[in-house]
Amino acid sequence: MAVDENKTKITILTATYRVKGYINLVPGARVTDYMIDAKDFIAVTDAEVWELGGRLVLTAPFLNVSRDCIQIVTPGH
Repeated sequence: MAVDENKTKITILTATYRVKGYINLVPGARVTDYMIDAKDFIAVTDAEVWELGGRLVLTAPFLNVSRDCIQIVTPGH
């Protein structure tokens, strides 16, 4: 099975949740570039949503995260 080179691990923090998953980046692009170009929502695949206290709330193959809710975003987990 081929590895999708465009998939980049990401962690997003909101006021209430930590979202872990993947975004699709063009090779050589930065997460900052992705955020600047994003519209109202960030598309996250293979998503896990955790309460900040550490409880897993849900998993989903696809999740949209509102840009307005994002406080911190970083590559990796």
